[in-house]
Amino acid sequence: MSVEFTTTWLGKMAFEMDVYGHKVVMDSSKDGGGDDSGPRPKPLMIAAMTGCTGMDVVSILEKMKIEVDEFTMDVQAETSTEHPKTYTKIHLIYRFKGSQLHHDNIKKAVRLSKEKYCGVIALMDKATELTYEVQIEDV
Repeated sequence: MSVEFTTTWLGKMAFEMDVYGHKVVMDSSKDGGGDDSGPRPKPLMIAAMTGCTGMDVVSILEKMKIEVDEFTMDVQAETSTEHPKTYTKIHLIYRFKGSQLHHDNIKKAVRLSKEKYCGVIALMDKATELTYEVQIEDV
């Protein structure tokens, strides 16, 4: 399967990418020569990763008929100091809140996303040290 995308320079440091009809603007800070009109590209990689795995986990939990009240993800990332500045370590924390949660099934859903389904995690896992943990709070 092949896909194609186009990214267009908007001036200064800003670029716009059309992603299936959705416009994504990326820009640099004012200190970096931009107008701060959009997020930086590298954090968008983290956003893509959490969106990908989050969608997987929600889908898997729905199939398991597990309802959670809250689901958030925190990311702790370290970057290199030399160019090219890349993520050297990424730690992803999955946080769930709800009543009568099935801890083993929630952990299984996260594991399946990380090990089998999330293509963004598969790419990131090849490029950096990627770890995760699952925190579950029964309310």
